[in-house]
Amino acid sequence: MSLLLAACVPSNAPPRPSAPPPRPLPAAPPLSVSAQPPVRPLARRDQPPADLLNAVQALGVSFAGQVGISIRDVDDGWAVGYNADLPMPQQSVSKLWVAIAVMDAIDRGTLSLSDSVTVRRSDLTVFHQPIRPLVGAEGYRTTVAALLEGAMTRSDNTCNDVLLWKVGGPATIRRVLAQKGVAGVGFGPGERVLQAKTAGLEWRPEWAGGAGFLQARANMSFEARDKALQRYLAAPYDGASANGITLGLALLQKGALLSNASTVHLLTLMRASKTGPLRLKSGLRPGWTFAHKTGTGQELGSLATGYNDVGLLRSPSGHNYAVAVMISSTRRPIPARMQLMGDVTRALIQAVD
Repeated sequence: MSLLLAACVPSNAPPRPSAPPPRPLPAAPPLSVSAQPPVRPLARRDQPPADLLNAVQALGVSFAGQVGISIRDVDDGWAVGYNADLPMPQQSVSKLWVAIAVMDAIDRGTLSLSDSVTVRRSDLTVFHQPIRPLVGAEGYRTTVAALLEGAMTRSDNTCNDVLLWKVGGPATIRRVLAQKGVAGVGFGPGERVLQAKTAGLEWRPEWAGGAGFLQARANMSFEARDKALQRYLAAPYDGASANGITLGLALLQKGALLSNASTVHLLTLMRASKTGPLRLKSGLRPGWTFAHKTGTGQELGSLATGYNDVGLLRSPSGHNYAVAVMISSTRRPIPARMQLMGDVTRALIQAVD
């Protein structure tokens, strides 16, 4: 039985070892997150469209796997979902919460986007990390802004973990989420420990970079790996509900989590994401925009876990929707998973457009 590689990697765009260093985006412009050209005002809708309720239910029931779906109207407040309160593996979706904690620290003046950071070989993680070839014997000198761009637009695991520990580690992320009222969202132990534990291993510092971890995992029996993976799926160490995630996204869009400048900067990064172009984004119509974060978990044989996409969808009229599709586990191939996600977007747009 073959063991496939994992996790937090864009399925349709394998990393290139010669990737250039991530560059910080320009400073966020001093404008409101809702600032847009004048648009035609829409009548307020207090209840979700019946067609959308039916479509979400049908999509969830018909998909062969464990899936959670949540759609939340940011402006009017209604929500629809399927399995939307069940904790699901987040995988790289959790980079969003690290980014929020980083921008919160910037708002409080304890961190700056221009702060210099040296990434060392001991900081390297596992799986997708385009920054890895840049980290030499003396390390790689970069900035908080560049690390944040790498984490949010290319889902770089090392960039994210360096930022995680820069702001104080998992306990800080959990505290920020609690303080800001983002209920239904947990946070795991960090990339290296999470992936090792999911595979039934205990992380070793000498595995930094991933090769040692991959070898140790390959030496495990299928039965041992399956037992560890099933334990993770039953109670994900990084679990969050689809409803919890759309709540956090809605609060972000409303400006309730961060300052205006920090909100604009983070949403700009999310709109520039290079991962998952054929997931939720595949269902967009012209004029609609999407700011998002993907997640991709480990696979064992034909079983895929933590295949996710979450984000903020904006209509041509300026109306905002938070969307989360989280596939906890499935044996369906990647095109079928992408089709489900695109169908959720298409159902939403058809129901409200």
